[in-house]
Amino acid sequence: MTFTRDDKLNAVSGEMFDVLAAAVEDLEKREDLRVLLIAAEGRYFTSGVDITTMDGDPDHPDGVASGSSLRRSYRERARHDLFDRLESVEKPVVLAVQGPCVGVGVELAASCDFRLVSVQATFALPELANLAVVPGSGGISRLTRIIGPHWTKWLVVAGETVDAEQALAIGLVHAVYQHEEFMERVQAFTRHLARQPGEAAGLAKLMIDAALNLDRRMARDLDRIVQTTLLTSPEHLDRVRRFSVRRREG
Repeated sequence: MTFTRDDKLNAVSGEMFDVLAAAVEDLEKREDLRVLLIAAEGRYFTSGVDITTMDGDPDHPDGVASGSSLRRSYRERARHDLFDRLESVEKPVVLAVQGPCVGVGVELAASCDFRLVSVQATFALPELANLAVVPGSGGISRLTRIIGPHWTKWLVVAGETVDAEQALAIGLVHAVYQHEEFMERVQAFTRHLARQPGEAAGLAKLMIDAALNLDRRMARDLDRIVQTTLLTSPEHLDRVRRFSVRRREG
């Protein structure tokens, strides 16, 4: 899926969120789809949410909901469920950032499994300074798990911008490529992921995320349960057979 709204600096509209949701649903349901790649064209990866498409509560005199109604509408508008699905889908999700990535783009990045960037990429979370709110769609909770409280405060509280090399150094991204070869390298990595055994890759993703919240004993038990399940899978048996053939022929 590619953002192509360069005239608006790829500001994410409700329609763009809907397209992303449809892509995630396709990834979940279709066996022929192995990886989701989220990319962008133009000057920005995204300049953030398109606030001109954000509606208030028409039943409230000030256009703002309150209490449980506010929490419910915020969750829907902030696409919490969508980002949760991105994080938990049992297939790899790759984000390819070719330019500045602001606000919801960073929150989207934190929901993906792999983050590959061009040297021209930057990351910023200006919500606190600009709107007196926090980046609540995972910009604190997920980001803190990835880069720790030290650098999350740098981005959120101080409102500092992080360039590609610094993003690599703090663990926010996995790789930085020269801009001229960026999409070629991204496509090669995505094809590599698509060749991985799907069942094992999906379970590995779930295990890695679960291990963060399990004690050592429960994590080891989970390792054993999943591994013994995979030892009887068609993918494993096929790989063992092919490996044995190569050894005999070699």
